Amino acid sequence: MDISVTQRGIVNVLILKGKLDLVNAGMVKETVKALLKDEKNQMHLNMREVDFINSSGLGALVSIMKEIRVHKGRLTLSNLAPYVNEIFEITQLAHVFEIFREEEDAVRSYETVATP
Repeated sequence: MDISVTQRGIVNVLILKGKLDLVNAGMVKETVKALLKDEKNQMHLNMREVDFINSSGLGALVSIMKEIRVHKGRLTLSNLAPYVNEIFEITQLAHVFEIFREEEDAVRSYETVATP
């Protein structure tokens, strides 16, 4: 799994590439924990290049979301491939996560929330 992190305003955008499974889930969790340690709690996962996800990957995402919430932050996802989106629908996690079609829409939603 390749993970690149960029800052877009208050949002830390993580671009994930590869399989989100038992082998790689820990890497994503550790990246998020490092950001949280630096008090960066607004995160977006662009999953455009995630071509596979299984229960371990889903479990990692749920764990990440809980950890971000503990730090009073927010997590959004975008650009789910059809297969990945189907997994989110089947597991009903599409109703748990904030999922956007495009990264731009997700990042813009943080600005909307931040504006009084």
